[in-house]
Amino acid sequence: MSAETPAASGQFTRRRLQFRSWRGTRPFWAGLYILLAGFPIMYFPYAHLQIGNLTVAMATTAGAGSLIIGVLLVVLGISLWYQKHIRTFAGIAAILLALVSLPVSNFGGFVMGFLLALVGGAMAVAWSPGAPPKPQPEGEIPSAGDDAPEEAAYFSGPEGEGVDESNDLSGTSPVNGANGRHSAG
Repeated sequence: MSAETPAASGQFTRRRLQFRSWRGTRPFWAGLYILLAGFPIMYFPYAHLQIGNLTVAMATTAGAGSLIIGVLLVVLGISLWYQKHIRTFAGIAAILLALVSLPVSNFGGFVMGFLLALVGGAMAVAWSPGAPPKPQPEGEIPSAGDDAPEEAAYFSGPEGEGVDESNDLSGTSPVNGANGRHSAG
């Protein structure tokens, strides 16, 4: 296979665009932050750091708690990618697990895991799906002026000559039931 093979030239671009469209329909970055938050929370209680000839053991009595918190954060991060409808639950659970990791797991994985879980949880709660794009007929490109409103529908002159009569609420009162409370405009 040579570098000039035409079949492989657009493969990377096509896969990248597929990943971009997949990523845009779910709270991807929130899931990534929550997933990454689980690793320092899981790792540091079991780590043995070497500083010169000195071995520092970070083992705590709550090592099992740290492991559970870290695994739950990893699972929440992955589930945000594949089940976007649980974003609120996963975000709140990640924030609560981040807060619990402060006293349990060496200040939340030396604050790295705590901050990642906190930011990721907030992003998951705040994320909302966008509006789906409107399908357009093939071959037609709409012009920019098609959806422009008519100028005559607005105030066209002094003293309200072009005012729509249905929006005039000057004669309303609670007695006749037309006080505008139940109208949207």
